[in-house]
Amino acid sequence: MSLSGKTAIITGSNSGIGLGIARSLAEAGADVVLNSFTDSTEDHELAAGLGREFGVNARYIKADMSKQAECRALVEQAGACDILVNNAGIQHVAPIEDFPVEKWDAIIAINLSSAFHTTAAALPMMRKAGWGRVVNIASAHGLTASPYKAAYIAAKHGIVGLSKTTALETAEEPITCNAICPGYVLTPLVEAQIPDTMKKYDMGRDEVIRKVMLDRQPSKEFATVEQIGGTTVFLCSAAADQITGTTISIDGGWTAL
Repeated sequence: MSLSGKTAIITGSNSGIGLGIARSLAEAGADVVLNSFTDSTEDHELAAGLGREFGVNARYIKADMSKQAECRALVEQAGACDILVNNAGIQHVAPIEDFPVEKWDAIIAINLSSAFHTTAAALPMMRKAGWGRVVNIASAHGLTASPYKAAYIAAKHGIVGLSKTTALETAEEPITCNAICPGYVLTPLVEAQIPDTMKKYDMGRDEVIRKVMLDRQPSKEFATVEQIGGTTVFLCSAAADQITGTTISIDGGWTAL
């Protein structure tokens, strides 16, 4: 399918899952707006490279997703938003009684509140254009829980709820909102953790992936950024016109347990 003429904003997209989604949308013909909280030459070159590779308009806009005004300004500065992908996120692991308050506040702001603010800014643009797609990147942890990740799990459960509410408020319009719930995804950040995990458990690469990193993922295979990007493109297609307010798990069977 072609998304030519559509503009997609992807938060937290200068690496990992966000960048993979941006690549898939650009490959499908959408103009893309990349985002993170940095503003380096490399950030802008990354966007320019995507534009050259796929023949689309690709820009980078700095915005700190922990700040509500910058979340809304990102959408306004983009000037158009047919497709909004809320992907920005951070993590911290600690028991509830030891969880730093500032980490809780930051995770809720970046992982949950930012999606509210960008969606609020984008919906008027989508209504004016007569078409829109909101894709929220939640997590298997938006549907289940693990210990020591209170803020992340609360935020991702919140993203699922926000997706449902957005879908209901746009149900009679050509606008949809859904949440993608990945399990463990092989990103450069995860790849970099494998050697240290091998040393910690005194295991080979394959064994540490299967027995430690993918302990809760029944397929024993990582999801890929390309799979998440492809699912995002599908949700932007006409085949997905009646898919709204739901979650799509890309977790190798994790949430089937």
